[in-house]
Amino acid sequence: MRVLNHTCLLLLTLAALSLRLPAAGQDDDYFSKSYLRHEDYVYKDHIRTVEMYREGWKLSAPVLNLNSGQKLILSFDDLDAGVKNYHFTIIHCNALWEPSELEKSEYIKGFYEDEITDYAFSFNTIALYTNYMLVYPTDYLEHTRAGNYILKVFSNEEADSNVVLTRRFMVTSQKVSISGKVVPPVNIDRRSTHQQLAFTINTGNYYISDPQRDLRVMILQNWRYDNAAFNVPPRQISGNRLEYNFMEQLIFEGGNEFRAFDTKDLRYQSEQIALIDYRHDGHHIYLHPAKRRTFSQFVRDDDLNGKFFIEKTDASSSETEADYAWVHFRLPYPHPMVNGNMYIMGALTGWQFSEEARLNYDYENRLYEATLFLKQGYYNYLYGFLEDGVDAADISLVEGSHWDTDNEYIILVYYREPGTYYDQLIGIEYILSHQP
Repeated sequence: MRVLNHTCLLLLTLAALSLRLPAAGQDDDYFSKSYLRHEDYVYKDHIRTVEMYREGWKLSAPVLNLNSGQKLILSFDDLDAGVKNYHFTIIHCNALWEPSELEKSEYIKGFYEDEITDYAFSFNTIALYTNYMLVYPTDYLEHTRAGNYILKVFSNEEADSNVVLTRRFMVTSQKVSISGKVVPPVNIDRRSTHQQLAFTINTGNYYISDPQRDLRVMILQNWRYDNAAFNVPPRQISGNRLEYNFMEQLIFEGGNEFRAFDTKDLRYQSEQIALIDYRHDGHHIYLHPAKRRTFSQFVRDDDLNGKFFIEKTDASSSETEADYAWVHFRLPYPHPMVNGNMYIMGALTGWQFSEEARLNYDYENRLYEATLFLKQGYYNYLYGFLEDGVDAADISLVEGSHWDTDNEYIILVYYREPGTYYDQLIGIEYILSHQP
């Protein structure tokens, strides 16, 4: 076998990279706003406060049971105000949130797109906006299969350049039962800082010929995807029981209870707010400078596990009467981190490592700072450090990490039946780290 010289290797490497990366300036460049992402993402700066939840419970996850009659609510604000023609469609995805091989006719009943017709103008607010709301499924468009879905909202014709937002939702056909708990890791060095998930999948009478090959199990912590555990194999199979325990993949940083601030009433400073300043461009809210909790004693707190809740005090409809404000975050830090960036993490930033969520370092005052334009409500957040070249943020650097932290773990079980070419979601279970 001939040994390639360095020049040939270099040419082959460049050729391989050219197949994987789009050319500079192309619309499908991942770092372009117009690149279609199969994740929760906002493509236009004038779109704010995107919420998606099961009807009747604003803090619920966007998960439906197949053929159950359940509905999802999608709500978002357009700061351009006025009225626009927004449409939507859905995209079926596999377990890894890549578009599945199904044709639209195989997972959509009705038309392939529908219009968002429910909108209302902001009332008695400084920031003018139009609130759009969609109740899904509609009479003209609904899903027919279980699995992962992307709901894509676009303006005018369906084109990547017209995409406004994408949101993940799931449809489950519960065919297996899941039970589990959070236990201290076996490794003594991590028993006070980490949490380990142990669980069992019972397939019952539902026959799965080859679980090792056809099942895909995913684990999420507080609906974060950056530190998710993907494609976790069973440690042991005994009849119809699949055991997942004592596995390195199921160990997570415990993190800390979420920080919070309350802007439901802009007339008064809540506990977390140092100053409310009204200027020509609206309200500016300055949070108290954050204290590092790396080595602080753990304090239990009832939080929302990273979620937010839109509400204005004494409003008849917070969707249209809640105002927007500039919220200023400050994190004192002795020096800037040179091998990565600091981010505000939580649903308020879509759990995204975006430019808006990134904190910038102020050398004069020796602190990290960022400003977010947020609607009135109650918000959870954390500070996370994302090292260059790493996918998962390190929470412990600023927030510390504790076994005692209350976290929610979501177990997702996908199955690809032999002879089919899509992943169906056949089981979902929620496990609290410290169940009452």
